This record gives sequence, C-alpha cells and structure tokens, in this order.
Amino acid sequence: MRLKLVFTQTKIILQKEGFISFLKLLGRHIFRYANYYLYEHTMEERDETNFLPKTRDFIVQIVTSNKQADELAAHAVDFRKHIGNAQRALDKEAVAFCIFIGKELAHVGWLALTEEAKDAFDPLPYRIDFSNKEACTGGTITFPKFRGKGLMTYGYFKRFQFLWENGIKISRNAVKTNNIISQKVHNKFNPKIYAKAYYVRFLWWKFLITRKV
Repeated sequence: MRLKLVFTQTKIILQKEGFISFLKLLGRHIFRYANYYLYEHTMEERDETNFLPKTRDFIVQIVTSNKQADELAAHAVDFRKHIGNAQRALDKEAVAFCIFIGKELAHVGWLALTEEAKDAFDPLPYRIDFSNKEACTGGTITFPKFRGKGLMTYGYFKRFQFLWENGIKISRNAVKTNNIISQKVHNKFNPKIYAKAYYVRFLWWKFLITRKV
C-alpha cells in the first residue's frame, strides 16, 4: 500500500510540477528533517463572516468516505486524482474538506478523529488524546492558481466548525517553523503553541523530539 501511494504521488508530481519536484519527493521518502511548532486550538463557536474567502464563487464539500467521493466525482472533479493519499486517508476515516471554485478544485484540508486517520495524512508522531475529545487537522493544500484568496483560513474555519458541532474540545496540528503563511492563518484562531518539535525520518525510522515553549 505504501509503495502504491509513492507511485501515485510520483505520477501526480511529474504531471503537474515536473522532474525537479519529483527529485525532491524522492529525497523526502529516503530522509527527512524538519522543525515544527505544535499548535493547540480550543474549539468554540465563531462568526463565519470573519473568515470568508475573497471570492463568492465557491462550494465546500465535506467528504467522509470513498463512496461519497465517487458520488461527488460523478458530478464534479474527483479530488482524489489531485491528492496522492486521498483514497487511503478516506479508507482510514479521515475527513476531507474540499473547496471548489467553479468546477475546479482549489483547496483541500483534512481532519482526523482517530490515530489511524491522523497517520494517513500526518506522519509526525506527536500525542493526541482522541479518547478525550481531541482531534487533529493537517494535510492542507491550496493549489497555486487560487492562493491569496483566503481559502486556507476559510477551510480551517469549516474544520473547526465541524469539530465544534461534533463536541470536540481541542484540535492539534503541526506547522513547520518556516511556514509563515500557515502560521498567520492559525493565528487568526487564537491558538496556543505548546511545543517545538524536531522531526527526523530515515527510511522507515521516525524520531520526534519535543520541547515546551
């Protein structure tokens, strides 16, 4: 399954981003090192008008299964063709939040209510207490053509709204320390940065060292 996912990601990247991006992907599957901030968001009711994107021609689709994705694909774009791990993530009960502008896929973000679902889109081994009303968000991407429209902000609003309505108290996620755009989006939701994490992966070995901040 892991090898099939790598081949799928490779095909998508070669088609959309070229050979250099493919080489970067290959390197990431052998060795990876990165620094992260670990975020904690407290779920609360929020005013949607504070987070709306800079466009009105959009539709949000919340996808919870591959069956639902098949039904969506019959009437619109099959978002799984653009996200390499989407089919596996849905099989593991991760939830996808897709934003379409017109008939084009513009943005995708994920959330998880179980450890298995989290591991489908977020490989970092930081602790989330799923049994105590905690959840995880991540796997967020806005396609280049649609960046600058506030879709990530609205996508997070929709995910947090979903968690709030389903009785979840806390959402956690990891953001790279050099990802300033993502940090700015998260700051709009008044989060707590509770740790800094140092992540190393070599082949199938993973190491995560955390330090409170």
